[in-house]
Amino acid sequence: MTTAQPTPPYVPAHGLLDGRRVVVTAAAGAGIGLATAKRCLEEGATHVTIGDVHEGRLEATREELSTAFGTDRVSAVVCDVRNEDHIDALLQAGSHVGPLDVMVNNAGLGGTASILDMTDEQWSVVVDITLTGTFKCLRAVGRMMVEKGVAGKIVNNASVIGWRAQAGQAHYAAAKAGVMALTRSAAMDFAPHGIRVNAVSPSLAMHPFLERVTTPEFLDELKSREAFGRGAEPWEIANAIVFLASDYSSYMTGEVLSISSQHP
Repeated sequence: MTTAQPTPPYVPAHGLLDGRRVVVTAAAGAGIGLATAKRCLEEGATHVTIGDVHEGRLEATREELSTAFGTDRVSAVVCDVRNEDHIDALLQAGSHVGPLDVMVNNAGLGGTASILDMTDEQWSVVVDITLTGTFKCLRAVGRMMVEKGVAGKIVNNASVIGWRAQAGQAHYAAAKAGVMALTRSAAMDFAPHGIRVNAVSPSLAMHPFLERVTTPEFLDELKSREAFGRGAEPWEIANAIVFLASDYSSYMTGEVLSISSQHP
């Protein structure tokens, strides 16, 4: 088993998103979405709107971020990414501070089931949220950015499962592979308008939710496959998202950036 390496120090901010208005989906709780919203605010975003279907957790997250960064810089909107009215409301929040510059499509749903036992409902809910939800958000924000003449940046959250075979993950793998393909195609559609579309593809990002949907033994096995013997912290994924949303990645579009220390 690989010996776990220590987590590196938290990286200080460098003003990469100064003056930007940002929206992050599935940002309640303690995972990649929250870490991304926090990182965007630290990097100077003027306003960050967070969305999530979990109303109680969303409000708690809004309060947490507002306390740390100011109530005028944070909005929260209950949003199911399958619902186009919800998406429109999410995109409109914070419009008083200016047009939307950055959209992070983080919403997704996993699960474990063999194809032999998988129901239509299990397949559909994962694909509807993870892939179709990302499509609906992409379409809505793309239309808004084109209308406003904004050369925006869109970052989708994919997964290495979209590349790698793993038992019991057919629905999630298909959805995340779809997010990768969607990212590449959307980038070509949006490029004439100066809008960039990229994705991150994390391997193992540690957060409390994982411990509720799998066993400690399986998590330990997954960690042992990583070169550093540990999973990524959510903020390490958020750093890559912020890079893709910043001007440092100005020539990148249609790319899927693997965030992984696991190699076949």
